[in-house]
Amino acid sequence: MTIAISATGKDLNAEVDPRFGRCQYFIIADPDTLEFEAVENSSAMASGGAGIATAQMIAGKNVEAVLTGNCGPNAYGVLAAAGIRIMTGVTGKVQDAIEGYKSGKFQPISQANVGPNFGVGYNPGGAGTSMGPGMGRGMGRGMGRGMGRGMGGGGMQINE
Repeated sequence: MTIAISATGKDLNAEVDPRFGRCQYFIIADPDTLEFEAVENSSAMASGGAGIATAQMIAGKNVEAVLTGNCGPNAYGVLAAAGIRIMTGVTGKVQDAIEGYKSGKFQPISQANVGPNFGVGYNPGGAGTSMGPGMGRGMGRGMGRGMGRGMGGGGMQINE
Protein backbone atom coordinates (compact mmCIF):
# COMPACT_ATOMS: atom_id res chain seq x y z
CA MET A 1 0.00 0.00 0.00
CA THR A 2 1.37 3.40 -0.97
CA ILE A 3 0.17 6.98 -0.77
CA ALA A 4 1.12 10.10 -2.72
CA ILE A 5 1.79 13.42 -1.01
CA SER A 6 2.15 16.68 -2.96
CA ALA A 7 5.47 18.18 -1.89
CA THR A 8 7.74 21.16 -2.40
CA GLY A 9 10.87 19.00 -2.18
CA LYS A 10 12.28 15.51 -2.62
CA ASP A 11 12.29 14.11 0.91
CA LEU A 12 10.17 13.54 4.00
CA ASN A 13 11.24 16.89 5.48
CA ALA A 14 9.77 18.83 2.55
CA GLU A 15 6.60 20.85 3.05
CA VAL A 16 3.30 19.58 1.71
CA ASP A 17 2.52 21.60 -1.42
CA PRO A 18 -1.00 23.09 -1.21
CA ARG A 19 -1.47 22.47 -4.95
CA PHE A 20 -2.10 19.06 -6.45
CA GLY A 21 -1.80 19.54 -10.22
CA ARG A 22 1.02 22.05 -10.10
CA CYS A 23 3.07 20.81 -7.15
CA GLN A 24 6.79 20.39 -7.76
CA TYR A 25 7.10 16.82 -6.51
CA PHE A 26 5.17 13.89 -5.15
CA ILE A 27 6.46 11.69 -2.40
CA ILE A 28 5.16 8.17 -3.05
CA ALA A 29 5.47 6.48 0.34
CA ASP A 30 4.64 3.31 2.17
CA PRO A 31 3.16 4.65 5.43
CA ASP A 32 4.15 1.54 7.38
CA THR A 33 7.85 1.40 6.46
CA LEU A 34 8.36 5.06 5.44
CA GLU A 35 10.14 3.85 2.32
CA PHE A 36 9.53 6.45 -0.38
CA GLU A 37 10.44 7.72 -3.79
CA ALA A 38 10.32 11.33 -4.97
CA VAL A 39 8.65 11.84 -8.34
CA GLU A 40 9.00 15.13 -10.19
CA ASN A 41 5.70 16.49 -11.48
CA SER A 42 6.34 17.09 -15.17
CA SER A 43 2.95 18.81 -15.51
CA ALA A 44 3.67 21.52 -12.94
CA MET A 45 4.48 24.14 -15.58
CA ALA A 46 1.93 23.02 -18.19
CA SER A 47 -0.04 25.82 -19.79
CA GLY A 48 -3.27 23.89 -19.25
CA GLY A 49 -4.58 20.53 -18.14
CA ALA A 50 -2.08 20.15 -15.31
CA GLY A 51 -4.61 18.66 -12.89
CA ILE A 52 -5.77 15.99 -15.32
CA ALA A 53 -2.25 15.05 -16.46
CA THR A 54 -0.96 14.93 -12.90
CA ALA A 55 -3.90 12.82 -11.73
CA GLN A 56 -3.32 10.38 -14.60
CA MET A 57 0.37 10.11 -13.67
CA ILE A 58 -0.50 9.46 -10.01
CA ALA A 59 -3.16 6.91 -10.96
CA GLY A 60 -0.45 5.07 -12.88
CA LYS A 61 1.57 4.78 -9.65
CA ASN A 62 -1.11 2.52 -8.09
CA VAL A 63 -1.48 4.58 -4.93
CA GLU A 64 -4.48 4.13 -2.69
CA ALA A 65 -4.67 7.72 -1.43
CA VAL A 66 -3.48 11.25 -2.20
CA LEU A 67 -2.66 13.78 0.52
CA THR A 68 -2.55 17.40 -0.63
CA GLY A 69 -3.63 20.89 0.29
CA ASN A 70 -6.24 21.31 -2.42
CA CYS A 71 -7.67 19.36 -5.33
CA GLY A 72 -9.63 20.87 -8.22
CA PRO A 73 -12.56 19.29 -10.07
CA ASN A 74 -10.65 17.92 -13.05
CA ALA A 75 -8.00 16.17 -10.97
CA TYR A 76 -10.65 15.01 -8.52
CA GLY A 77 -12.64 13.37 -11.31
CA VAL A 78 -9.65 11.41 -12.63
CA LEU A 79 -8.48 10.31 -9.17
CA ALA A 80 -11.97 9.32 -8.01
CA ALA A 81 -12.56 7.33 -11.22
CA ALA A 82 -9.32 5.44 -10.49
CA GLY A 83 -10.57 4.58 -7.00
CA ILE A 84 -8.00 6.77 -5.24
CA ARG A 85 -9.07 8.45 -2.01
CA ILE A 86 -8.29 12.18 -1.89
CA MET A 87 -7.52 13.96 1.37
CA THR A 88 -7.19 17.75 1.34
CA GLY A 89 -6.35 20.39 3.92
CA VAL A 90 -3.01 18.70 4.57
CA THR A 91 -0.22 21.05 5.68
CA GLY A 92 3.19 20.85 7.32
CA LYS A 93 6.01 18.42 6.64
CA VAL A 94 5.49 15.35 4.46
CA GLN A 95 6.55 13.03 7.29
CA ASP A 96 3.95 14.61 9.59
CA ALA A 97 1.32 14.17 6.87
CA ILE A 98 2.16 10.47 6.65
CA GLU A 99 1.84 10.11 10.43
CA GLY A 100 -1.49 11.96 10.30
CA TYR A 101 -2.70 9.57 7.60
CA LYS A 102 -1.71 6.56 9.68
CA SER A 103 -3.53 7.89 12.74
CA GLY A 104 -6.73 8.62 10.78
CA LYS A 105 -6.43 12.40 11.05
CA PHE A 106 -7.51 12.97 7.43
CA GLN A 107 -10.81 11.98 5.86
CA PRO A 108 -11.43 11.49 2.13
CA ILE A 109 -13.35 14.25 0.39
CA SER A 110 -16.41 13.60 -1.76
CA GLN A 111 -15.86 16.48 -4.20
CA ALA A 112 -13.20 18.98 -5.23
CA ASN A 113 -12.43 21.57 -2.58
CA VAL A 114 -11.33 24.36 -4.98
CA GLY A 115 -12.41 25.52 -8.41
CA PRO A 116 -10.59 24.95 -11.68
CA ASN A 117 -7.27 26.77 -12.19
CA PHE A 118 -6.75 27.20 -8.44
CA GLY A 119 -2.98 26.60 -8.52
CA VAL A 120 -2.21 28.84 -11.51
CA GLY A 121 0.10 31.66 -10.51
CA TYR A 122 0.81 30.36 -7.02
CA ASN A 123 4.42 30.96 -6.06
CA PRO A 124 5.40 29.48 -2.69
CA GLY A 125 7.82 32.13 -1.44
CA GLY A 126 10.35 32.90 -4.08
CA ALA A 127 11.11 34.79 -7.22
CA GLY A 128 9.56 33.65 -10.43
CA THR A 129 6.89 34.36 -12.91
CA SER A 130 3.42 35.51 -12.07
CA MET A 131 0.18 34.81 -13.84
CA GLY A 132 -1.48 37.86 -12.29
CA PRO A 133 -3.58 40.40 -14.15
CA GLY A 134 -1.70 42.27 -16.86
CA MET A 135 -2.35 45.81 -17.93
CA GLY A 136 -3.32 45.02 -21.52
CA ARG A 137 -0.98 47.65 -22.99
CA GLY A 138 1.04 45.42 -25.31
CA MET A 139 1.37 46.21 -28.98
CA GLY A 140 -0.52 43.11 -30.10
CA ARG A 141 -0.27 41.98 -33.68
CA GLY A 142 -3.93 41.06 -34.06
CA MET A 143 -6.64 42.96 -35.87
CA GLY A 144 -7.23 45.23 -32.91
CA ARG A 145 -3.78 46.92 -33.28
CA GLY A 146 -3.10 46.59 -29.51
CA MET A 147 -4.51 50.02 -28.73
CA GLY A 148 -6.81 48.99 -25.86
CA ARG A 149 -6.53 50.67 -22.50
CA GLY A 150 -6.67 47.45 -20.45
CA MET A 151 -8.24 47.06 -17.01
CA GLY A 152 -11.55 48.56 -18.18
CA GLY A 153 -9.94 51.93 -18.63
CA GLY A 154 -12.71 54.27 -19.76
CA GLY A 155 -13.02 54.27 -23.53
CA MET A 156 -16.11 55.62 -25.29
CA GLN A 157 -18.79 53.10 -26.22
CA ILE A 158 -20.55 53.49 -29.56
CA ASN A 159 -23.84 51.70 -30.13
CA GLU A 160 -24.70 51.31 -33.79
